[in-house]
Amino acid sequence: MIKPHLFSRTLYALLLLAAGAALPALYACLSTGERDVPQSQLPFATVSPDVPDAVAFAGDTLRLDRADLRERMDREQCAFTYMHASTLLALKRANRYFPVIEPILRQEGVPDDLKYLAVIESSLDERAYSPAHAAGLWQFIEATGRQYGLEVNDHIDERYHVEKATRAACRYLKDAYARYGDWLTVAASYNAGQGRISRELERQEADRATDLWLNKETTRYMFRLLAAKELFANPRRFGFCLRRSQLYPPVKYTYVEVDTPIASLTDFAREHGLLVRQLKEANPWIQGYTLQNRSRRRYRIAIPDSASLHYRPQDTRPHDPAWVID
Repeated sequence: MIKPHLFSRTLYALLLLAAGAALPALYACLSTGERDVPQSQLPFATVSPDVPDAVAFAGDTLRLDRADLRERMDREQCAFTYMHASTLLALKRANRYFPVIEPILRQEGVPDDLKYLAVIESSLDERAYSPAHAAGLWQFIEATGRQYGLEVNDHIDERYHVEKATRAACRYLKDAYARYGDWLTVAASYNAGQGRISRELERQEADRATDLWLNKETTRYMFRLLAAKELFANPRRFGFCLRRSQLYPPVKYTYVEVDTPIASLTDFAREHGLLVRQLKEANPWIQGYTLQNRSRRRYRIAIPDSASLHYRPQDTRPHDPAWVID
């Protein structure tokens, strides 16, 4: 048996060795360009990221020299900085989902910055489901999903279909922009609804939603969007230090088109060399363990490439080199 004091010394030595090995990466992470951090009596420092003088969003610039705007931005930057788990996971997932979302936004004529709506709506969790019954990456409620062309019923829920839900979100965003002509006001309407935003713009005689007195959630929502863009532009500045091997790689698929019911997804998965879990993860829009298709609609079922089913860190490439430290 190892004596307690010897065990403690051994453990301490191992920790020092591990810390020494990590120092180059840690130094690279901490050299963020922020103003100097004062000495702390603790082995860490809690700092507040600097608020920029202005932020660019979707071709417009919002100056932050007004006190209320600056403090709202400060709050959301601090929230992203210290919600460590959800921010880390959003960064990792972005490597998988931004390559899917960005081309669709371009095709639909929606500014690239609107992809950060999906970040603040769901943390890029395609299976996210809220207490308000909003679902998927873009957090559509059932009625709005159907309004913008998604199939939502007991058997199929396309709110969980990343590509189709992204196109539906684009249709909503373009409708709202035609009404408001300002993308941050569009974002506010995505959270609060166009009816409420339109009423408040008229009641308060304002031109854009950033100048409105709104409920706390929507007031924060617009600045969460701006803070998300700032963080994704330079995660290291906010203390997030990821290696490329820690990002989630895009999944490659082949597709099987079907226009008939599938009696058993278990059998269908087995026929394609998959576990049911792997098939469902690739197609979360299919509800249950069968595909009901009485209307004989044509569906494309994603079959993940076998290489995508295995962890291959050496093959992971960052979608944005600014996200990683190596």
